[in-house]
Amino acid sequence: MDFTEAYADTCSTVGLAAREGNVKVLRKLLKKGRSVDVADNRGWMPIHEAAYHNSVECLQMLINADSSENYIKMKTFEGFCALHLAASQGHWKIVQILLEAGADPNATTLEETTPLFLGANVNCQALDKATPLFIAAQEGHTKCVELLLSSGADPDLYCNEDSWQLPIHAAAQMGHTKILDLLIPLTNRACDTGLNKVSPVYSAVFGGHEDCLEILLRNGYSPDAQACLVFGFSSPVCMAFQKEWSCEFFGIVNILLKYGAQINELHLAYCLKYEKFSIFRYFLRKGCSLGPWNHIYEFVNHAIKAQAKYKEWLPHLLVAGFDPLILLCNSWIDSVSIDTLIFTLEFTNWKTLAPAVERMLSARASNAWILQQHIATVPSLTHLCRLEIRSSLKSERLRSDSYISQLPLPRSLHNYLLYEDVLRMYEVPELAAIQDG
Repeated sequence: MDFTEAYADTCSTVGLAAREGNVKVLRKLLKKGRSVDVADNRGWMPIHEAAYHNSVECLQMLINADSSENYIKMKTFEGFCALHLAASQGHWKIVQILLEAGADPNATTLEETTPLFLGANVNCQALDKATPLFIAAQEGHTKCVELLLSSGADPDLYCNEDSWQLPIHAAAQMGHTKILDLLIPLTNRACDTGLNKVSPVYSAVFGGHEDCLEILLRNGYSPDAQACLVFGFSSPVCMAFQKEWSCEFFGIVNILLKYGAQINELHLAYCLKYEKFSIFRYFLRKGCSLGPWNHIYEFVNHAIKAQAKYKEWLPHLLVAGFDPLILLCNSWIDSVSIDTLIFTLEFTNWKTLAPAVERMLSARASNAWILQQHIATVPSLTHLCRLEIRSSLKSERLRSDSYISQLPLPRSLHNYLLYEDVLRMYEVPELAAIQDG
């Protein structure tokens, strides 16, 4: 006989009334003296039906009809008492009534399962919204995670008030790779690039865990994620700047770049903001776009603040093909040192600048004789030829001196196209000598 499927023709009228929660019918049946302990094909009696189906009033009537301990503790063929069934469905009021009536809280089924085990909610949440799965993922308890998932724990249940944090974030941030492998195929990808969400890629970057980052990206998570409004970062690469890393930083960024992360002027601006000039040069070599830019204002602001150490970054930027005219705005001309300003002009034809730029330069030169003298000079023909040749080359070919060095020209012209004369005049170290890795 099947002990899991209820056969309608085996259920008593009292049991059927309890199952349906039909108080009126049950009352009539009890008044007629109908038995409350007739079992169906599963061994279920009316008390089991009432407990399982949350029929509170029916249960109370049945207990009043037979309040014996034997009836309260009666078990089905699978060893379930009424308390087991109520706990398994989360019917707390039924559980309370049964316990007060003398039900055994430690009763076991044929599989030695207790009501407490059946009543445990794998998706319960603490006051801070943390779930058992989230805590297990955070603490690295792989076996617990496996058990919770096999028991129906929801990996997509948000574990914070802002509705973005999931167990996968906890695993990525804390570096638990095995748990991450378990959660990735089960977690909804809305967190990857979804609006107002936070990708677990951010969590891996924040925790500095290269292995977790690689696992996420290898499984299709975006290296650019989404703008992280919660923490104020536009990309995972930007987040990496908050850490005082050295080797770890390059490892994190190399992985992001390996999977297609885009580097832009905002990342260069962050380099200047935190005076990470070696990283600035690294980003240039890795192919950061030099135009068109969407964050010029932010870049120029940070460039102005970093101008005291311009020799560590500005020569690399300009030799790589950056348009110096972008810098020749009011804030740059008025704020940087005369030395920095003249160095910038060395990469232009300062005699053909826009009238507005000429006026700003003239105003600045009114109390700077060296700038006056420079503006008054006429660019040499060789310099103009250099500008023309470089303008015909795409910035991708100017990032490294290897392309220019292969041009069918004398070595002296290679050096000239790479502004070695200007760098020497301003006592800037040879670019190749300070390249990092």
